[in-house]
Amino acid sequence: MKIENYEINLTEEELDDILEKQTRNIELIGPDFETYQTLDENDKKALTHLINAANFINDVALEQDHELNLQIKQAFEKNKDNQYIQKAYRLFKSLNGVAGLNGIDPKPIEILKNVHQNPGKNFYPSDLSVDEFHKILIDMFEENLIDEIKKILSNRTMVRRYGKFLKAIDYTQYFEPLFSKIANELEVAAHYTTDHEFEDYLSWQAQAFLQNNEDMDMLADKHWAKLQNNMIEFTVSRENYEDELTGTVFSNPKLKKLIEDFQIKVNAKDTLGCRVGLLNKKGTELILRSKDTLPYLAKLMPYHERYTQKIETDSKQTMVDVDLMALTGDYAMCRGGITTAQNLPNDDKLSVQTGGGRRNVYHRQVRFAKDDERAQKLLNILVAPELHQYYDASMRHHFVIGHENGHSLGPDSSFKNALGVYAHTIEEHKANTISIAFLREVAKHFGTYHDFELKQIYTSWIISLFLKAKPVLSKPHRMADLLEFNYLLKNDVIFFDAENKLHIRFEKIDEVMQKLLSETIFVQLSKSVQTAQEFVEKWTDWSDINEYIADVQKKLGRKPYINLITKF
Repeated sequence: MKIENYEINLTEEELDDILEKQTRNIELIGPDFETYQTLDENDKKALTHLINAANFINDVALEQDHELNLQIKQAFEKNKDNQYIQKAYRLFKSLNGVAGLNGIDPKPIEILKNVHQNPGKNFYPSDLSVDEFHKILIDMFEENLIDEIKKILSNRTMVRRYGKFLKAIDYTQYFEPLFSKIANELEVAAHYTTDHEFEDYLSWQAQAFLQNNEDMDMLADKHWAKLQNNMIEFTVSRENYEDELTGTVFSNPKLKKLIEDFQIKVNAKDTLGCRVGLLNKKGTELILRSKDTLPYLAKLMPYHERYTQKIETDSKQTMVDVDLMALTGDYAMCRGGITTAQNLPNDDKLSVQTGGGRRNVYHRQVRFAKDDERAQKLLNILVAPELHQYYDASMRHHFVIGHENGHSLGPDSSFKNALGVYAHTIEEHKANTISIAFLREVAKHFGTYHDFELKQIYTSWIISLFLKAKPVLSKPHRMADLLEFNYLLKNDVIFFDAENKLHIRFEKIDEVMQKLLSETIFVQLSKSVQTAQEFVEKWTDWSDINEYIADVQKKLGRKPYINLITKF
Protein backbone atom coordinates (compact mmCIF):
# COMPACT_ATOMS: atom_id res chain seq x y z
CA MET A 1 0.00 0.00 0.00
CA LYS A 2 1.35 3.42 -0.97
CA ILE A 3 0.65 6.94 0.16
CA GLU A 4 2.12 9.91 -1.73
CA ASN A 5 4.29 7.44 -3.66
CA TYR A 6 5.76 6.12 -0.39
CA GLU A 7 5.08 2.53 0.60
CA ILE A 8 3.79 1.89 4.10
CA ASN A 9 6.51 0.06 5.99
CA LEU A 10 4.27 -2.04 8.24
CA THR A 11 1.71 -4.67 7.28
CA GLU A 12 -1.88 -4.23 8.38
CA GLU A 13 -1.37 -7.10 10.83
CA GLU A 14 1.66 -5.33 12.35
CA LEU A 15 -0.35 -2.12 12.67
CA ASP A 16 -3.19 -4.05 14.35
CA ASP A 17 -0.76 -5.49 16.87
CA ILE A 18 0.64 -2.04 17.69
CA LEU A 19 -2.72 -0.31 17.92
CA GLU A 20 -4.61 -3.05 19.78
CA LYS A 21 -1.96 -4.61 22.02
CA GLN A 22 0.85 -2.08 22.41
CA THR A 23 -1.03 1.21 22.73
CA ARG A 24 -2.43 2.78 25.88
CA ASN A 25 -5.01 5.53 25.96
CA ILE A 26 -4.71 8.81 27.84
CA GLU A 27 -8.06 10.56 27.95
CA LEU A 28 -7.99 14.36 28.23
CA ILE A 29 -10.85 16.38 29.66
CA GLY A 30 -13.83 17.47 27.57
CA PRO A 31 -16.73 19.97 27.65
CA ASP A 32 -18.47 17.92 30.35
CA PHE A 33 -15.59 18.48 32.82
CA GLU A 34 -16.89 20.22 35.94
CA THR A 35 -14.27 22.99 36.05
CA TYR A 36 -14.89 23.81 32.39
CA GLN A 37 -18.63 24.03 33.03
CA THR A 38 -18.05 26.73 35.68
CA LEU A 39 -16.05 28.99 33.36
CA ASP A 40 -17.36 32.31 32.10
CA GLU A 41 -18.64 32.02 28.52
CA ASN A 42 -15.96 34.43 27.33
CA ASP A 43 -13.25 32.22 28.80
CA LYS A 44 -14.75 29.26 26.94
CA LYS A 45 -14.47 31.29 23.74
CA ALA A 46 -10.84 32.08 24.60
CA LEU A 47 -10.16 28.38 25.01
CA THR A 48 -11.53 27.64 21.53
CA HIS A 49 -8.93 29.98 20.04
CA LEU A 50 -6.15 28.65 22.25
CA ILE A 51 -6.85 25.12 21.02
CA ASN A 52 -6.74 26.44 17.45
CA ALA A 53 -3.33 27.95 18.22
CA ALA A 54 -2.20 24.63 19.72
CA ASN A 55 -3.09 22.83 16.48
CA PHE A 56 -1.10 25.32 14.41
CA ILE A 57 1.85 24.85 16.78
CA ASN A 58 1.58 21.14 16.11
CA ASP A 59 2.12 21.81 12.41
CA VAL A 60 5.23 23.82 13.26
CA ALA A 61 6.62 20.93 15.31
CA LEU A 62 5.86 18.47 12.51
CA GLU A 63 7.84 20.61 10.08
CA GLN A 64 10.72 20.87 12.55
CA ASP A 65 10.78 17.10 12.99
CA HIS A 66 10.82 15.83 9.39
CA GLU A 67 10.58 17.38 5.95
CA LEU A 68 7.79 14.96 4.93
CA ASN A 69 5.59 15.17 8.02
CA LEU A 70 3.10 17.78 6.83
CA GLN A 71 2.86 16.32 3.33
CA ILE A 72 2.19 12.82 4.67
CA LYS A 73 -0.26 14.10 7.29
CA GLN A 74 -2.31 15.80 4.57
CA ALA A 75 -2.25 12.62 2.49
CA PHE A 76 -3.47 10.56 5.45
CA GLU A 77 -6.36 12.97 5.95
CA LYS A 78 -7.38 12.69 2.29
CA ASN A 79 -7.60 8.89 2.49
CA LYS A 80 -10.26 8.65 5.19
CA ASP A 81 -12.03 5.70 3.57
CA ASN A 82 -8.97 3.45 3.38
CA GLN A 83 -8.84 1.35 6.57
CA TYR A 84 -5.19 0.32 6.16
CA ILE A 85 -4.03 3.88 5.59
CA GLN A 86 -6.03 5.13 8.57
CA LYS A 87 -4.36 2.57 10.83
CA ALA A 88 -0.99 3.91 9.69
CA TYR A 89 -2.33 7.41 10.40
CA ARG A 90 -3.17 6.41 13.98
CA LEU A 91 0.45 5.34 14.47
CA PHE A 92 1.59 8.60 12.83
CA LYS A 93 -0.49 10.56 15.36
CA SER A 94 1.00 8.58 18.26
CA LEU A 95 4.55 9.31 17.14
CA ASN A 96 3.47 12.71 15.82
CA GLY A 97 5.61 12.09 12.78
CA VAL A 98 6.65 9.60 10.11
CA ALA A 99 9.22 7.98 12.42
CA GLY A 100 10.24 7.86 16.04
CA LEU A 101 11.64 5.73 18.82
CA ASN A 102 9.14 3.75 20.86
CA GLY A 103 11.33 3.30 23.94
CA ILE A 104 11.66 -0.44 23.31
CA ASP A 105 13.33 -1.01 19.95
CA PRO A 106 16.83 0.46 19.53
CA LYS A 107 16.00 1.90 16.13
CA PRO A 108 13.16 4.28 15.25
CA ILE A 109 9.83 2.88 14.08
CA GLU A 110 9.47 4.00 10.46
CA ILE A 111 5.97 4.22 9.03
CA LEU A 112 7.16 4.61 5.43
CA LYS A 113 9.82 2.56 3.66
CA ASN A 114 13.15 4.36 3.15
CA VAL A 115 11.95 7.39 5.12
CA HIS A 116 14.29 7.76 8.08
CA GLN A 117 14.90 10.13 10.95
CA ASN A 118 18.00 12.31 10.89
CA PRO A 119 20.06 13.33 13.93
CA GLY A 120 19.38 16.96 13.10
CA LYS A 121 15.71 16.23 12.32
CA ASN A 122 14.51 18.89 9.84
CA PHE A 123 16.38 21.66 11.66
CA TYR A 124 19.26 20.84 9.33
CA PRO A 125 19.46 19.56 5.71
CA SER A 126 18.55 15.87 5.62
CA ASP A 127 21.77 14.98 3.76
CA LEU A 128 24.07 16.76 6.25
CA SER A 129 26.29 14.28 8.11
CA VAL A 130 27.99 14.99 11.43
CA ASP A 131 31.44 15.11 9.80
CA GLU A 132 30.32 17.48 7.05
CA PHE A 133 28.55 19.68 9.61
CA HIS A 134 31.76 20.05 11.58
CA LYS A 135 33.85 20.68 8.47
CA ILE A 136 31.52 23.40 7.18
CA LEU A 137 31.56 25.17 10.55
CA ILE A 138 35.38 25.06 10.66
CA ASP A 139 35.48 26.45 7.11
CA MET A 140 33.10 29.22 8.15
CA PHE A 141 35.37 30.09 11.07
CA GLU A 142 38.26 30.39 8.63
CA GLU A 143 36.14 32.77 6.54
CA ASN A 144 35.36 34.77 9.70
CA LEU A 145 31.59 34.16 9.38
CA ILE A 146 31.23 34.34 13.14
CA ASP A 147 27.80 35.98 13.31
CA GLU A 148 26.30 33.34 11.03
CA ILE A 149 27.86 30.54 13.09
CA LYS A 150 26.27 32.03 16.22
CA LYS A 151 22.87 31.88 14.52
CA ILE A 152 23.44 28.33 13.29
CA LEU A 153 24.29 27.16 16.80
CA SER A 154 21.37 28.98 18.42
CA ASN A 155 18.15 27.30 19.48
CA ARG A 156 15.66 29.22 17.33
CA THR A 157 16.84 28.77 13.75
CA MET A 158 16.27 26.37 10.87
CA VAL A 159 19.52 25.73 9.00
CA ARG A 160 19.79 25.29 5.23
CA ARG A 161 22.61 24.99 2.72
CA TYR A 162 23.93 28.24 1.27
CA GLY A 163 26.48 27.48 -1.42
CA LYS A 164 29.34 25.65 0.27
CA PHE A 165 28.29 26.98 3.67
CA LEU A 166 25.18 26.93 5.86
CA LYS A 167 22.64 29.65 6.56
CA ALA A 168 20.38 30.07 9.60
CA ILE A 169 16.79 31.24 9.26
CA ASP A 170 15.00 32.50 12.36
CA TYR A 171 11.80 30.66 13.26
CA THR A 172 9.72 33.82 12.84
CA GLN A 173 10.86 34.00 9.20
CA TYR A 174 10.84 30.32 8.32
CA PHE A 175 7.40 29.70 9.87
CA GLU A 176 5.98 33.15 9.14
CA PRO A 177 2.58 31.98 7.74
CA LEU A 178 1.95 29.58 10.63
CA PHE A 179 3.28 31.98 13.25
CA SER A 180 0.94 34.66 11.94
CA LYS A 181 -2.04 32.33 12.37
CA ILE A 182 -0.92 31.40 15.90
CA ALA A 183 -0.50 35.06 16.87
CA ASN A 184 -3.95 35.89 15.54
CA GLU A 185 -5.58 33.14 17.61
CA LEU A 186 -3.72 34.32 20.72
CA GLU A 187 -4.80 37.91 20.19
CA VAL A 188 -8.44 36.87 19.86
CA ALA A 189 -8.15 34.69 22.97
CA ALA A 190 -6.62 37.63 24.84
CA HIS A 191 -9.64 39.71 23.83
CA TYR A 192 -12.08 37.18 25.31
CA THR A 193 -10.39 36.01 28.52
CA THR A 194 -11.64 37.55 31.76
CA ASP A 195 -8.26 37.15 33.49
CA HIS A 196 -6.27 40.34 32.92
CA GLU A 197 -2.91 38.87 33.92
CA PHE A 198 -3.46 35.95 31.55
CA GLU A 199 -4.59 38.41 28.84
CA ASP A 200 -1.34 40.30 29.27
CA TYR A 201 0.70 37.12 28.83
CA LEU A 202 -1.20 36.10 25.69
CA SER A 203 -0.58 39.50 24.14
CA TRP A 204 3.16 39.23 24.75
CA GLN A 205 3.22 35.67 23.47
CA ALA A 206 1.42 36.75 20.29
CA GLN A 207 4.06 39.40 19.65
CA ALA A 208 6.83 36.85 20.22
CA PHE A 209 5.49 34.86 17.26
CA LEU A 210 5.59 37.93 15.03
CA GLN A 211 8.95 39.53 15.78
CA ASN A 212 12.44 38.25 14.99
CA ASN A 213 13.64 39.31 18.39
CA GLU A 214 14.68 37.00 21.21
CA ASP A 215 13.70 39.72 23.67
CA MET A 216 10.04 39.10 22.80
CA ASP A 217 10.38 35.43 23.78
CA MET A 218 12.04 36.63 26.97
CA LEU A 219 9.19 38.99 27.84
CA ALA A 220 6.54 36.40 27.03
CA ASP A 221 8.35 33.81 29.17
CA LYS A 222 8.61 36.24 32.08
CA HIS A 223 4.90 36.97 32.00
CA TRP A 224 4.05 33.27 31.71
CA ALA A 225 6.33 32.32 34.61
CA LYS A 226 4.46 34.68 36.96
CA LEU A 227 1.07 33.03 36.41
CA GLN A 228 -0.11 31.24 39.54
CA ASN A 229 -3.86 31.64 39.95
CA ASN A 230 -5.12 31.81 36.35
CA MET A 231 -7.78 29.17 35.65
CA ILE A 232 -6.76 28.67 32.00
CA GLU A 233 -3.37 27.08 31.29
CA PHE A 234 -1.68 27.82 27.97
CA THR A 235 1.98 27.00 27.47
CA VAL A 236 4.28 27.31 24.49
CA SER A 237 7.13 24.95 25.34
CA ARG A 238 10.55 25.25 23.76
CA GLU A 239 12.75 22.30 24.67
CA ASN A 240 15.66 20.92 22.70
CA TYR A 241 15.77 17.16 23.24
CA GLU A 242 14.97 16.22 19.64
CA ASP A 243 18.01 17.84 18.00
CA GLU A 244 20.88 15.34 18.20
CA LEU A 245 23.22 17.16 15.82
CA THR A 246 24.03 20.56 17.33
CA GLY A 247 25.58 19.14 20.51
CA THR A 248 28.07 17.06 18.53
CA VAL A 249 30.22 20.15 17.97
CA PHE A 250 31.80 19.59 21.38
CA SER A 251 33.09 16.16 20.31
CA ASN A 252 35.35 17.75 17.66
CA PRO A 253 38.43 19.14 19.50
CA LYS A 254 39.31 21.72 16.83
CA LEU A 255 35.73 22.94 16.56
CA LYS A 256 35.27 23.00 20.31
CA LYS A 257 38.37 25.21 20.72
CA LEU A 258 37.15 27.63 18.07
CA ILE A 259 33.76 27.85 19.76
CA GLU A 260 35.41 28.55 23.10
CA ASP A 261 37.88 31.07 21.63
CA PHE A 262 35.05 33.07 20.05
CA GLN A 263 32.81 32.58 23.14
CA ILE A 264 29.90 31.22 21.12
CA LYS A 265 26.89 29.87 22.98
CA VAL A 266 25.79 26.48 21.70
CA ASN A 267 22.15 25.50 22.18
CA ALA A 268 20.33 22.64 20.47
CA LYS A 269 17.25 23.55 18.47
CA ASP A 270 13.94 24.09 20.23
CA THR A 271 10.99 21.94 19.20
CA LEU A 272 7.74 23.78 19.87
CA GLY A 273 5.02 22.20 21.95
CA CYS A 274 1.72 23.45 23.31
CA ARG A 275 -0.33 22.63 26.38
CA VAL A 276 -3.92 23.77 27.02
CA GLY A 277 -5.73 22.98 30.24
CA LEU A 278 -7.42 24.15 33.42
CA LEU A 279 -5.95 24.77 36.86
CA ASN A 280 -6.70 22.11 39.49
CA LYS A 281 -6.73 24.00 42.79
CA LYS A 282 -6.45 21.04 45.17
CA GLY A 283 -3.54 19.50 43.25
CA THR A 284 -1.83 22.88 43.08
CA GLU A 285 -2.02 23.34 46.86
CA LEU A 286 -0.11 20.08 47.36
CA ILE A 287 2.63 21.06 44.91
CA LEU A 288 3.06 24.55 46.36
CA ARG A 289 4.07 23.05 49.72
CA SER A 290 7.44 22.17 48.18
CA LYS A 291 8.26 25.75 47.18
CA ASP A 292 9.76 26.74 50.53
CA THR A 293 12.25 23.87 50.37
CA LEU A 294 14.19 25.31 47.43
CA PRO A 295 16.34 27.97 49.21
CA TYR A 296 17.09 25.41 51.93
CA LEU A 297 18.14 22.76 49.40
CA ALA A 298 20.32 25.23 47.51
CA LYS A 299 22.59 25.43 50.57
CA LEU A 300 22.88 21.63 50.69
CA MET A 301 23.96 21.24 47.07
CA PRO A 302 27.46 19.77 46.52
CA TYR A 303 30.16 22.30 45.48
CA HIS A 304 27.58 25.10 45.80
CA GLU A 305 30.37 27.59 46.45
CA ARG A 306 31.63 27.05 42.87
CA TYR A 307 28.50 28.24 41.07
CA THR A 308 25.55 30.56 41.47
CA GLN A 309 22.20 28.81 41.49
CA LYS A 310 19.13 30.34 39.93
CA ILE A 311 17.21 29.92 43.16
CA GLU A 312 19.83 31.96 45.04
CA THR A 313 19.59 35.00 42.78
CA ASP A 314 15.86 34.90 42.08
CA SER A 315 13.44 32.73 44.02
CA LYS A 316 10.41 33.45 41.81
CA GLN A 317 8.90 30.02 41.17
CA THR A 318 5.26 29.32 40.38
CA MET A 319 3.77 25.82 40.48
CA VAL A 320 0.45 24.51 39.16
CA ASP A 321 -1.36 21.22 38.69
CA VAL A 322 -3.35 21.11 35.45
CA ASP A 323 -6.21 19.11 33.97
CA LEU A 324 -5.29 18.75 30.31
CA MET A 325 -7.44 19.63 27.31
CA ALA A 326 -4.77 19.44 24.61
CA LEU A 327 -1.13 18.44 24.16
CA THR A 328 0.37 19.20 20.76
CA GLY A 329 3.72 19.52 19.05
CA ASP A 330 6.64 18.30 21.15
CA TYR A 331 4.27 17.14 23.90
CA ALA A 332 2.43 14.90 21.44
CA MET A 333 5.59 13.21 20.14
CA CYS A 334 4.86 10.20 22.37
CA ARG A 335 7.96 8.25 21.42
CA GLY A 336 8.29 5.75 24.23
CA GLY A 337 6.94 8.10 26.87
CA ILE A 338 5.02 11.26 27.62
CA THR A 339 5.79 14.26 29.80
CA THR A 340 4.31 14.14 33.30
CA ALA A 341 5.57 17.57 34.40
CA GLN A 342 7.87 20.40 33.35
CA ASN A 343 9.99 23.12 34.89
CA LEU A 344 10.30 25.93 32.34
CA PRO A 345 11.85 28.08 30.94
CA ASN A 346 15.07 26.11 30.72
CA ASP A 347 18.40 27.63 31.74
CA ASP A 348 19.40 28.37 28.14
CA LYS A 349 16.50 30.81 27.72
CA LEU A 350 17.11 34.55 27.93
CA SER A 351 14.24 34.95 30.37
CA VAL A 352 16.01 32.89 33.03
CA GLN A 353 19.39 34.44 32.28
CA THR A 354 17.98 37.94 32.85
CA GLY A 355 16.27 37.28 36.17
CA GLY A 356 12.91 35.87 35.17
CA GLY A 357 11.20 33.22 37.23
CA ARG A 358 10.38 29.61 36.41
CA ARG A 359 7.13 27.69 36.40
CA ASN A 360 6.39 24.05 37.17
CA VAL A 361 3.34 22.54 35.48
CA TYR A 362 2.11 19.03 36.30
CA HIS A 363 -0.07 16.88 34.02
CA ARG A 364 -2.85 15.18 35.96
CA GLN A 365 -4.31 13.04 33.16
CA VAL A 366 -0.87 11.63 32.31
CA ARG A 367 0.05 10.59 35.83
CA PHE A 368 -3.37 9.06 36.52
CA ALA A 369 -3.18 6.80 33.46
CA LYS A 370 -2.01 3.54 35.03
CA ASP A 371 -2.65 -0.20 34.92
CA ASP A 372 -3.08 -1.48 38.48
CA GLU A 373 -3.55 -5.11 37.45
CA ARG A 374 -0.29 -5.21 35.50
CA ALA A 375 1.52 -3.39 38.31
CA GLN A 376 0.46 -6.07 40.80
CA LYS A 377 1.71 -8.83 38.51
CA LEU A 378 5.05 -7.02 38.24
CA LEU A 379 5.29 -6.81 42.03
CA ASN A 380 4.52 -10.50 42.42
CA ILE A 381 7.34 -11.48 40.06
CA LEU A 382 10.06 -8.92 40.80
CA VAL A 383 9.54 -7.48 44.30
CA ALA A 384 9.93 -9.07 47.72
CA PRO A 385 6.54 -9.47 49.43
CA GLU A 386 7.42 -7.23 52.39
CA LEU A 387 7.88 -4.29 50.01
CA HIS A 388 4.44 -4.59 48.39
CA GLN A 389 2.88 -2.53 51.18
CA TYR A 390 5.05 0.41 50.18
CA TYR A 391 4.23 0.43 46.48
CA ASP A 392 1.77 3.14 45.50
CA ALA A 393 2.06 4.54 41.97
CA SER A 394 0.44 7.80 43.07
CA MET A 395 3.31 8.40 45.53
CA ARG A 396 5.72 8.72 42.62
CA HIS A 397 4.14 12.14 42.09
CA HIS A 398 6.06 13.33 45.16
CA PHE A 399 9.30 12.17 43.54
CA VAL A 400 8.36 14.05 40.35
CA ILE A 401 7.79 17.23 42.39
CA GLY A 402 11.31 16.90 43.75
CA HIS A 403 12.64 16.18 40.26
CA GLU A 404 11.12 19.33 38.76
CA ASN A 405 12.40 21.41 41.67
CA GLY A 406 15.80 19.82 41.13
CA HIS A 407 16.08 21.49 37.74
CA SER A 408 16.18 24.83 39.56
CA LEU A 409 19.23 23.75 41.55
CA GLY A 410 22.85 23.16 40.60
CA PRO A 411 25.16 24.61 37.90
CA ASP A 412 23.68 26.81 35.19
CA SER A 413 23.40 26.11 31.46
CA SER A 414 26.96 27.21 30.68
CA PHE A 415 28.14 24.11 32.54
CA LYS A 416 25.37 21.77 31.37
CA ASN A 417 25.51 22.54 27.65
CA ALA A 418 29.28 22.04 27.53
CA LEU A 419 28.63 18.31 27.98
CA GLY A 420 27.38 18.09 24.39
CA VAL A 421 25.25 15.05 23.56
CA TYR A 422 25.43 13.91 27.21
CA ALA A 423 24.03 17.16 28.62
CA HIS A 424 20.39 16.10 28.76
CA THR A 425 21.09 12.70 30.33
CA ILE A 426 23.23 14.28 33.05
CA GLU A 427 20.68 17.02 33.74
CA GLU A 428 17.68 14.68 33.99
CA HIS A 429 19.72 12.34 36.17
CA LYS A 430 20.77 15.25 38.37
CA ALA A 431 17.15 16.25 38.93
CA ASN A 432 16.23 12.64 39.83
CA THR A 433 19.10 12.40 42.27
CA ILE A 434 18.31 15.68 44.01
CA SER A 435 14.73 14.53 44.56
CA ILE A 436 15.78 11.34 46.36
CA ALA A 437 19.02 12.48 48.03
CA PHE A 438 17.31 15.19 50.08
CA LEU A 439 13.90 13.62 50.60
CA ARG A 440 14.49 12.54 54.21
CA GLU A 441 16.24 15.82 55.03
CA VAL A 442 13.27 17.78 53.68
CA ALA A 443 10.85 15.59 55.62
CA LYS A 444 12.82 16.16 58.82
CA HIS A 445 13.23 19.92 58.40
CA PHE A 446 9.78 20.75 57.02
CA GLY A 447 7.69 17.90 58.43
CA THR A 448 6.40 16.88 55.02
CA TYR A 449 6.46 13.06 55.19
CA HIS A 450 6.44 10.42 57.91
CA ASP A 451 8.52 7.23 57.67
CA PHE A 452 5.91 5.05 55.97
CA GLU A 453 5.33 7.70 53.28
CA LEU A 454 9.07 8.02 52.71
CA LYS A 455 9.30 4.28 52.14
CA GLN A 456 6.36 4.52 49.74
CA ILE A 457 8.15 7.20 47.70
CA TYR A 458 11.48 5.35 47.73
CA THR A 459 9.90 2.02 46.76
CA SER A 460 7.64 3.40 44.06
CA TRP A 461 10.55 5.34 42.55
CA ILE A 462 12.92 2.37 42.56
CA ILE A 463 10.33 0.14 40.90
CA SER A 464 9.87 2.84 38.24
CA LEU A 465 13.55 2.24 37.36
CA PHE A 466 12.62 -1.22 36.04
CA LEU A 467 13.24 -0.64 32.35
CA LYS A 468 11.40 -2.35 29.51
CA ALA A 469 14.38 -2.27 27.14
CA LYS A 470 17.94 -1.02 26.95
CA PRO A 471 17.69 2.75 26.44
CA VAL A 472 19.55 4.90 23.92
CA LEU A 473 21.26 8.25 24.47
CA SER A 474 18.49 10.17 22.71
CA LYS A 475 16.13 9.16 25.56
CA PRO A 476 17.78 10.95 28.51
CA HIS A 477 15.09 10.14 31.09
CA ARG A 478 15.46 6.40 30.51
CA MET A 479 19.25 6.64 30.44
CA ALA A 480 19.05 8.39 33.81
CA ASP A 481 16.84 5.60 35.16
CA LEU A 482 19.36 2.96 34.12
CA LEU A 483 22.25 4.94 35.60
CA GLU A 484 20.53 5.24 38.98
CA PHE A 485 19.38 1.61 39.05
CA ASN A 486 22.94 0.41 38.44
CA TYR A 487 24.38 2.81 41.01
CA LEU A 488 21.93 1.64 43.68
CA LEU A 489 22.73 -1.98 42.84
CA LYS A 490 26.49 -1.48 42.88
CA ASN A 491 26.33 0.37 46.21
CA ASP A 492 24.11 -2.25 47.90
CA VAL A 493 21.09 -0.03 48.36
CA ILE A 494 19.12 -2.59 46.40
CA PHE A 495 19.76 -6.27 45.78
CA PHE A 496 17.97 -9.23 44.22
CA ASP A 497 17.63 -12.55 46.00
CA ALA A 498 17.92 -16.05 44.51
CA GLU A 499 14.41 -15.69 43.07
CA ASN A 500 15.34 -12.34 41.45
CA LYS A 501 13.08 -10.40 43.79
CA LEU A 502 13.98 -6.82 44.77
CA HIS A 503 15.02 -5.90 48.32
CA ILE A 504 15.78 -2.36 49.53
CA ARG A 505 18.12 -1.20 52.30
CA PHE A 506 16.30 2.03 53.12
CA GLU A 507 18.90 3.10 55.68
CA LYS A 508 21.56 3.44 52.94
CA ILE A 509 19.61 5.58 50.50
CA ASP A 510 20.55 9.03 51.83
CA GLU A 511 24.30 8.43 51.99
CA VAL A 512 24.55 6.72 48.61
CA MET A 513 22.33 9.16 46.73
CA GLN A 514 24.15 12.18 48.16
CA LYS A 515 27.43 10.60 47.07
CA LEU A 516 25.96 10.09 43.59
CA LEU A 517 24.78 13.70 43.51
CA SER A 518 28.31 14.92 44.33
CA GLU A 519 29.73 12.85 41.47
CA THR A 520 27.05 14.18 39.12
CA ILE A 521 27.64 17.84 39.96
CA PHE A 522 31.37 17.25 39.54
CA VAL A 523 30.68 16.04 35.99
CA GLN A 524 28.65 19.15 35.19
CA LEU A 525 31.34 21.42 36.63
CA SER A 526 33.99 19.70 34.51
CA LYS A 527 32.53 21.07 31.26
CA SER A 528 34.12 18.00 29.70
CA VAL A 529 32.38 15.83 27.14
CA GLN A 530 34.89 13.07 27.85
CA THR A 531 34.20 13.16 31.60
CA ALA A 532 30.46 13.04 30.95
CA GLN A 533 30.85 10.19 28.47
CA GLU A 534 32.94 8.13 30.88
CA PHE A 535 30.45 8.72 33.69
CA VAL A 536 27.42 7.78 31.61
CA GLU A 537 29.06 4.72 30.06
CA LYS A 538 30.32 3.50 33.45
CA TRP A 539 26.84 3.45 34.96
CA THR A 540 24.64 2.44 32.02
CA ASP A 541 25.94 -1.06 31.44
CA TRP A 542 23.12 -3.46 30.51
CA SER A 543 23.54 -6.43 32.83
CA ASP A 544 21.80 -9.79 33.24
CA ILE A 545 19.39 -8.42 35.85
CA ASN A 546 18.45 -5.55 33.51
CA GLU A 547 17.75 -8.06 30.77
CA TYR A 548 15.75 -10.28 33.14
CA ILE A 549 13.56 -7.35 34.22
CA ALA A 550 13.03 -6.30 30.60
CA ASP A 551 12.05 -9.88 29.73
CA VAL A 552 9.50 -9.93 32.55
CA GLN A 553 8.10 -6.63 31.30
CA LYS A 554 7.82 -8.06 27.82
CA LYS A 555 5.92 -11.12 29.03
CA LEU A 556 3.52 -8.92 30.98
CA GLY A 557 2.91 -6.85 27.86
CA ARG A 558 4.54 -3.56 27.01
CA LYS A 559 2.59 -0.57 25.72
CA PRO A 560 5.12 1.94 24.45
CA TYR A 561 2.66 3.74 22.17
CA ILE A 562 0.21 6.36 23.42
CA ASN A 563 -3.13 7.44 22.01
CA LEU A 564 -4.17 10.89 23.25
CA ILE A 565 -7.96 11.04 23.33
CA THR A 566 -8.94 14.67 22.87
CA LYS A 567 -12.49 15.99 23.12
CA PHE A 568 -12.16 19.61 22.04
